[in-house]
Amino acid sequence: MFTGVIQELGRVDSFEPHQTGARLNIQCAAVLADVQIGASIAVNGACVTAVHLTENSFSAEVSPETLKRTNFGLLRPESPVNLERPLAVGARLDGHFVLGHVDGTAELVSLDSLGNDNWWLTVRLPHALDRYVVSKGSIALDGISLTVAELAADLASFTILPHTYAHTTLHSYNSGALLNLEVDILAKHIEKLIR
Repeated sequence: MFTGVIQELGRVDSFEPHQTGARLNIQCAAVLADVQIGASIAVNGACVTAVHLTENSFSAEVSPETLKRTNFGLLRPESPVNLERPLAVGARLDGHFVLGHVDGTAELVSLDSLGNDNWWLTVRLPHALDRYVVSKGSIALDGISLTVAELAADLASFTILPHTYAHTTLHSYNSGALLNLEVDILAKHIEKLIR
């Protein structure tokens, strides 16, 4: 389980497609502290398992399901990626409960300056997932815990603070980019219980 508070901005070293799935190699430093083979690391919000470690990188195998639901297929060498280690028992929960199970992708519509390094982010939600997003609720975009500031049809908007803009992948995206989307798991459970 993760919190959506990004701990490090890593870089893709390589992305190697296989007949089924792919292998992702990431350059990083901070998230490697006390990591062992088999550890979970969220990459752009998708939980992967470290299968190979070096002093400044890790590798993970990516399943076909993960490739289908995430923006991983668009990653290239030097692409920045948001990284987070799982929540430790007893640690503060600064974001919200993020499982690292990406539901789909949202299209970046606009990222406009509000002044003083604050930004207004608008994304288009996929039709199959927009029912799980509510005003003032939490979602994760590329693993970043965000609060929905405004909803209009299939568009969701968020205020992006200077720290978040500078220390995540958001500053590297243009309109049309696809961001990994994880909706609130509670909404999906409630929907199933009501059915």
